[in-house]
Amino acid sequence: MANRRASAGEPARVCFVCMGNICRSPMAEAVMRDLIRQAGLTASIEVDSAGTSNQHVGDAPDVRALDVLRTRGVSVTHRGRQFTRSFFDSHDLLLVMDVENRTQVLRLAPNGDEAAKIRLLRSFDAEADADGATEIADPYYGGPDDFARVFDEILASCRGLLAYIQKEYLDQHE
Repeated sequence: MANRRASAGEPARVCFVCMGNICRSPMAEAVMRDLIRQAGLTASIEVDSAGTSNQHVGDAPDVRALDVLRTRGVSVTHRGRQFTRSFFDSHDLLLVMDVENRTQVLRLAPNGDEAAKIRLLRSFDAEADADGATEIADPYYGGPDDFARVFDEILASCRGLLAYIQKEYLDQHE
């Protein structure tokens, strides 16, 4: 992972991106933050999230996302915000949930090096990779089972992402 802040000893910064920043990306932010806490890496990795749309700026996460997080023992404090070009300067990895999110974020990339920071979150889930799955589908128009499935996909992906960051970033720069 290219990180110009590594020499300054700053933490790796990742941002999860979906469309509205009220379902998938705040779930991923909360799950990743929990995994980072469990691994004792809160000083080494920072996470946040944003949406490609301005539709839910300032909104709390969807109640169904909150329900599944609470059921799985993951806490979240979040308000929706919109992804902007400035996120390229302040983040090392931009984890998008689906191809449409990637397209929207790519449109804002100032150059190829910054565009290289964009990755599909599901690409870090080894089981998804084996099945050819690339996206975390939007559960917004679904029910509780859809949110539970998305949580499981996010958890598997975030575990893989954490291992990637530890190997490719923290092991090289500590």
